[in-house]
Amino acid sequence: METTSVPGRDTEAAVDPRFVQRWSPRAFEERPVPAADLASVFEAARWSPSCFNEQPWLFVYGAASDDDAGRALVFDLLVEGNQAWAKRAPVLGIVFARRAFSGNDKPNRWAGFDSGLASMALTLQAQELGLSVHFMGGFDAGRAAEALGVDGDAYEPVAAFAIGYQGDKSVLPAELQEREKPSGRKPLAEIARPAGGQR
Repeated sequence: METTSVPGRDTEAAVDPRFVQRWSPRAFEERPVPAADLASVFEAARWSPSCFNEQPWLFVYGAASDDDAGRALVFDLLVEGNQAWAKRAPVLGIVFARRAFSGNDKPNRWAGFDSGLASMALTLQAQELGLSVHFMGGFDAGRAAEALGVDGDAYEPVAAFAIGYQGDKSVLPAELQEREKPSGRKPLAEIARPAGGQR
């Protein structure tokens, strides 16, 4: 395996190219995502690892179709800045994490971590299908559960997401067009070190 180079993204060690090629565009085509492909990305999430195999994630989404009501519910939860570009994304959703273990109702402090793992699995499967995913923190977490028919006592909203086919940046507002490119990363030494090493 060789190091991979994407403009602005030089790796320091050998890594599968899909990790470097993945990024979070804001420009989407308005083309609908086939139901089979959408099922495939959620199937990938389904097989993610989790503490005690709890699988605490719940992806609630709306997809562009003849009935766009579900997608509109999610869109309404996004902050204005995200609505400016996400309005073109054919799939919008919120990922929730179950707050407690189902077997004993004790708090599951790993639920958010596990839901993040599932989200990455979803993202990589989407990439294999020619789709892009953009996760967002800018949404109304206080209203998300009720608006989407989720038990807010049992589930905590973690992030919003958009799925679709990457579009040309010209569809974005001018201030976002400059940002429409893969971002860089911190040096490897800043994010991983041997135990007992210098802090």
